This record gives sequence, structure tokens and C-alpha cells, in this order.
Amino acid sequence: MKKQYHIAQEKYSHSALLEKAAEMRNNASLSVFFREAWAFIAEWLNDADTVVLQTSGSTGAPKIIKVEKRFMRNSALMTVEFLHIKKGDKALLCLPANYIAGKMMIVRALECGLDLWMREAKGNTLTGNQIFDFAAMVPMQVENILNHQPEDLDKVKKLILGGAAVKPDLQEKLQSCTSEIWHSYGMTETVSHIALRRLNGATKSEHYRAMPGVDLRVDERGCLQISAPHLNPEVVTTNDIVALEEEGSFSFLGRYDNVINSGGVKISPELVEQKISALIRERFIISSKTDERLGERVVLIIEGEAGKYNPTALLENIKPLVNKFEMPKEILFTESFAETESGKIKRHLLRS
Repeated sequence: MKKQYHIAQEKYSHSALLEKAAEMRNNASLSVFFREAWAFIAEWLNDADTVVLQTSGSTGAPKIIKVEKRFMRNSALMTVEFLHIKKGDKALLCLPANYIAGKMMIVRALECGLDLWMREAKGNTLTGNQIFDFAAMVPMQVENILNHQPEDLDKVKKLILGGAAVKPDLQEKLQSCTSEIWHSYGMTETVSHIALRRLNGATKSEHYRAMPGVDLRVDERGCLQISAPHLNPEVVTTNDIVALEEEGSFSFLGRYDNVINSGGVKISPELVEQKISALIRERFIISSKTDERLGERVVLIIEGEAGKYNPTALLENIKPLVNKFEMPKEILFTESFAETESGKIKRHLLRS
């Protein structure tokens, strides 16, 4: 029996879909988003055993790598089985197909018989009456939906968030959603997520739980090491500092390359940000400036106009929430943060 694929309710044989992809990837009337999606479909269906991927920098400097299609196939099956997604379910692609998250949504659809719908990765991707069984988004997309048409989020039955941290205030908003919402942990080197944590509902958790076949440990820096032979033949060493919990779960503490060394005390910016998140409406980060005495001193950088805050009052409100080493010595403002395609702030640019 010849394999058939569903793309927005249309059925294609392998050769017909390959022909369609070749046509659409070069269609100048389509946006880059759609052309990239069709280009990857063509790449997935060709005779090569590998796919070229761009890493995001979780394990070091961003680089181009080749990944065997069988590992991506294994990842797709693992996710579909874990989330109980069935053949014929409607899957929404609303992430760019030039990075692993978008590519893997396409792979799940093609390999697991899902009905794939594509919508431009901007604005509210859930407008209209269509109900989806499965989708993946970055937190920024979800925030946009909740700020304008929060009821639309319930149009996705099972939703994976990834690519950036989920702020406490966003997680609080998700508690009223009927959708099953998960936060993923993973990277290009592990062909998408290797652990998930539930963000809402009775089983919500602050800890990520490793998926079947994934073993975890930490190196001498306290950074996570991942052994998952069905996804990568090598042990993947990350720059993510974690606390291992029981039964293959862990909590994320921060990035090793973000750690601030102030007077010999190591400070995780991400943990400080969690502590003070309720005080600041705008996007912000904890960063550092060079200090002759301390080496580095902690600073708070807020996106937006300086006039919205009284720095003295804000620092007084922060003081009881952090220890003396974590306390910002200065508040700075920036018009806008430089960010990655998934919405992560490029911290290193500010620090340098």
C-alpha cells in the first residue's frame, strides 16, 4: 500500500506531495514562511538519509549539523505516543520551518498521518472556527493570543510551548484554559524535546519529566547531560544548569554562560528574574556590568521608557525578595531587546 499524506484535508501520494512541494517552494506569491515549509517537506521526502539543521546554541555556539532522518522519526513517534495524538488528528504548523520546532511538526504530520494545517507565524494564528488537536508555539505567540482573544487558545486541544521561558504571570493566565498545555525542554541536537512539564490542570508541575528512553545526569559544572540513543548516538552536554529530581525529572536553574560572578559569588540571572517577576510589567532581564572591585555587578535592564518606574522605589521593593548578592546595583532601560526568532532575548549583546 502506497503511503499517503494529509495536508489541510488533501491526500497526496509520496510522488504527488513531492511534486507539490517542489512547485510550492518556488512560488514567489507565497510568503517566506510557506516557502520554507514546503522546502522542508521536499527535503524530508527526498532519498537522502539526513537533514541539515541549524542549532540554536544550547550546547555551545550555533552551528550547522546533519541529523539522520531516523532520529527525527523516532522523536515524532515518541511525542505522538506520549500525548496520545491519533492518526487523522489536525496539527497546526505556526512556527517557521527553518528551525527544529517547525520541522518536527511537519515530520510528526507526515510520519504519523496527521492532517497538517499551516498558518503564518505572526499575530493570532488561531483566528477562525477551526479546532486543532495539536500545535506547538513559542510563549510570545500565546501571550499575543491571551492579550487579544484569550478564548481562541481553547481551539487547541494539546499545546506544546518551547523556545523560551514561560513567565510566572503567563503560567497563571493558562490556568483558566481548557487546553492541555505543556512546556518542552529540548534542542536541535536532541531533535526537539526530551522532557515535558505540564503547565496547567491538576497535574501541573515545576519539574520537567524525561520522556521514555531518555537518561539524564549532570557534569562537573552542574549542567545537564542527555543520553538518548534513539535520538542522538552521542551523549549531549548542555550549558543548562539543572537540579536533578527523582524518577528522571529535573528543574531548570539557569544557563551556565549567563552566570554572573560578582565578588566570587555566582548568581543565576534566571532565578533572580523569577523572584522579582511580579514587580515588573514590561520585559526585563538581570544582567551585569564590569566592576573594578567585584569583577561584575548585577544590574536590572527593563524594556521600555524610563519614566514608567521610580528606580529608587523599585529597588526598595526588590530588596526583600532577593539576597544581598542578587540585589541589582543599578536599573537601566532599553528601547527594545534584540531577540532570536523564537523570542529569546539575546543577553550576550547587552552584557558585552
